[in-house]
Amino acid sequence: MMNNIYFGIDLGGTKTEIIALNEQGETLYTARTPTPGNSYQEIVNNIQNMVVQAESTLKLTDKQAKVGIGTPGAKSPASGLLRNSNTVCMNDKPLQQDLERALGREICIANDANCFALSEATDGAAAGKNIVFGVIIGTGTGGGVVVNGRVLTGANAIAGEWGHNPLPWPQDDERPGAHCYCGRHGCIETFLSGPGLAKIYNSTNKTALTAIQIAVKADEGEATALACLARYENRLARSLAQIINILDPDTIVLGGGLSNIQRLYREVPKLWGQFIFSDNASTQLVPPKFGDASGVRGAAWLAKP
Repeated sequence: MMNNIYFGIDLGGTKTEIIALNEQGETLYTARTPTPGNSYQEIVNNIQNMVVQAESTLKLTDKQAKVGIGTPGAKSPASGLLRNSNTVCMNDKPLQQDLERALGREICIANDANCFALSEATDGAAAGKNIVFGVIIGTGTGGGVVVNGRVLTGANAIAGEWGHNPLPWPQDDERPGAHCYCGRHGCIETFLSGPGLAKIYNSTNKTALTAIQIAVKADEGEATALACLARYENRLARSLAQIINILDPDTIVLGGGLSNIQRLYREVPKLWGQFIFSDNASTQLVPPKFGDASGVRGAAWLAKP
């Protein structure tokens, strides 16, 4: 009989992924299904079915596997209900309680950015580091904090939510900033998400390129794209410098689609020193070891005591 099996489930807006890890972090099983986007009960049923199938495939009995769930949004400490999920049918629902009932066991649940940070801090690009900040830069902008191998959730369950703070040290043409879905203007997310990067280029060139397409043009030497990336890197450097000034992490790991832009790891640390309140900036900026699989792996590690 296998012991110490950890199931991680990454509940995304379009797909739900499950992984089974052993104590050594080896992958024993993985599967994906589309996320039923409009029905909360179907989402719960889908996760239940995925766990049952994984247990059957691995020949597990007696609800042996421990389960961790990574989800957009976070569980409110006040009400226990999910909030701030972009899969809106899950908001104001007791997701953890309903899944525990469906799966017949206690589970762990955390924001997907926290799961990403935990994965990379456990056995990924920041393994063995004391303080790790995990950054998601893609369609949106999120973050998670791991201290001494444990996710830092915070009193309000918002630790790491850097994307909904104002862009630091704003320049004149960055004020007041674009409107953010949170109801404010000038949030970091509006500048550093994929759409935020694309806006820099497309507003000047009357195009409709994606952030990654713009990065390719920069690699090819196009002057406008290079200027666009330089401005983005300056904004990212300012934003991460603010995190360093507050949290002083050993390592910052980038995740999400924009983490594939390799020049960020070279250029941003050249810029952030001027904004860091120290004569030495030793924090490392690194790409993720596990790429797109980091979130689901981190969900599994949530369940490890």
